[in-house]
Order: sequence, then C-alpha cells, then structure tokens
Amino acid sequence: MAEQGAVKGRAAARKAEARATAAPSDPARADAARRDEARRDEAGRDLDPVLVYGRHPVLEALEAGESVEALWMAAGLEQRGILGRIAGMARRAGVPVKSLPRAALDRMAAQAGRGPANHQGVVMRLAGFDYADLDAILAEAMRRGEEPFLLVLDEIQDVHNLGSLIRTAEAAGVHGLLIPERRAVGVTAAVRKASAGAVAHLPVARLDLVEALDLLKARGLSVVGLDAEGELGYAEASLGGPLAIVVGSEGSGLRRVVARRCDLRVALPMRGRVASLNAAVAGSILLYEALRQRAAAG
Repeated sequence: MAEQGAVKGRAAARKAEARATAAPSDPARADAARRDEARRDEAGRDLDPVLVYGRHPVLEALEAGESVEALWMAAGLEQRGILGRIAGMARRAGVPVKSLPRAALDRMAAQAGRGPANHQGVVMRLAGFDYADLDAILAEAMRRGEEPFLLVLDEIQDVHNLGSLIRTAEAAGVHGLLIPERRAVGVTAAVRKASAGAVAHLPVARLDLVEALDLLKARGLSVVGLDAEGELGYAEASLGGPLAIVVGSEGSGLRRVVARRCDLRVALPMRGRVASLNAAVAGSILLYEALRQRAAAG
C-alpha cells in the first residue's frame, strides 16, 4: 500500500507532464470530459445504460451474469436455438422480454452503434458498464497462479479496433485491459458487438495510463510498447514474465509520455509498400507472439 501511495502521490506531476505533451486545449473536448466524469460513479461505473445488440454479444452478457435491465426481440422471430437460450436465460433472471417491430430495433441499434447496425433481432439494455480496478486485475492473475499479462491501449479511437483487440486479448489469455480516462473510446454497444461478446469476460480498467504504467513497473511488470521506430523486431523481444503490452492510437501511435514509460519498444517488419498496419492487427500480432513465448516457457 505504501508503494501504491507513493506512486499516487506523484500523480499531479504525471498529469502535468501528460498535459504538456498533449494537443492544445479544446473547450468542446473539456466539456465532453466533464460530462463523461459526471456519468461515472465513485466505483468507476459508467452510469449511462448500455445497449447491446447481436445474438452472441447478448448471450455472452447473460452468461457472464451482467446486470440486465431489459431485453427486446423482433416481433415474429421464433425463439429457437440461440434465441431460445437468450429468452430462457433472461426470463430465469427476471428480465422482461418484450417484442418490438424490427424497425424499432433498427433505430435502437443504429443509435447505440452510431450508424446502421446488424442487431440480428435482439437488443439488450444493461446497467452502465462496470469498469474494473487495476489492483483487482493483478490480484486475479495472482489467484490463478499466473504471471500478469496486460494489454494497454493508448488513446484508441475506433470502436472496431477496440472491440477487435478486446476479442484477441481475451482469446490470448490476457488478464485485463487498460484504457485512458480521456481522448479514447470506452466500452460502448458497438465495441461490445465488435468484440463478439468477449468484453463480458475480460476486465477493462479506465484510468490514468501514465500513473498506471508507473505502478505496473513498480510491481515488477515489463512494459513493452509497439512502435514503428522500435529498437527491436517484435520476434526478437523477450515477452515472457510479468508483462504489459502497450499499443498506441491509430493516427499517432504512442504518446511521448507513454513511450518514455516503456522498458522496450518493438516494431513489426514491413516488407511491402504499405507503411503500417492498423492498431488492431498490429496489436494482435504482438499479443500472439507473447502467448507463443509464454506457452513455450511453460
């Protein structure tokens, strides 16, 4: 606790450094940040309800025991197969199951996904997303008898990239995902859909990344950043042991304040005419290289 307190005692300096390397202040962005803070409670939960759509994301949320407020299914759909499982689980959990015209579900899913969305005839409303605590993520790795394996995303903006990375991270055995409090997409309905429901099984913490990286380093984790200018190729790096992999934003990569916290920066080889891969593809390659090395080490 003293170690964590010392790290938090330096939080103000960390935040000042982060502001110094960030983009100039934007009144509209500041207002949005204040609104975002107002929507979250002291435990880190987003207080706004979340709409989840699509058969597999809805089923995953039910199986994970998430707090479901309502479930809507398209009128005329036969409740067989996966739809029957969804309806049955919801009713057993005391969740009202209502029938709506498909056009109404179209509007709900489009609003949640910020554009046309394939809801597959089912939409669910959850209580606000419950973000995890970093200490709890590390404690869970310890409880499993495993060395911590975390993914850190620095200002990812695209919902499909976030959803895809959540899905890959969960499949690769990552214990938890860290995203920043500001200037990054959170867990939305579209992210849930893109993750194919994997977000129901992977803890996501939303916090000050710079402070969190300092804490992870103090706890003995190696911090490895993915960077086009990295000093080593990704396959040459040692990715075993307690590890946090950091992936930067789609446009500008790692912020300087984050890159300076990395013990090592690694690059992917680019042999063709394309200069880079998108964040989700690049991050997935590095996650699976880490998984390969960790599996080989036993």
